[in-house]
Amino acid sequence: MVELGLPELTTPQIETLCETAENAARRHIQTKIDSKFIDRLDITVEAQGTKPIDLSVEINLTLNKDAKNVDVDALAKEAVVQAHLASENFLRTLI
Repeated sequence: MVELGLPELTTPQIETLCETAENAARRHIQTKIDSKFIDRLDITVEAQGTKPIDLSVEINLTLNKDAKNVDVDALAKEAVVQAHLASENFLRTLI
């Protein structure tokens, strides 16, 4: 966890933060695997609190049987990391 010394976030800033994290996770997955192999991709980003803010990212990824040699769990974990990095970068713009 990184302490950035942010001011209390507004509701629009929290919404943008969540959208930024979700988009980063989705982009990461879509750059690693063709969308025709994705049966289901649900990304949930929740922010709790305003100062400090606690961001949780949950990814439910299911691939079809034609997807070969893909570690779904590892891909989802990588996407969560990318979501957190993108959200941290967004928060740094607010300092």
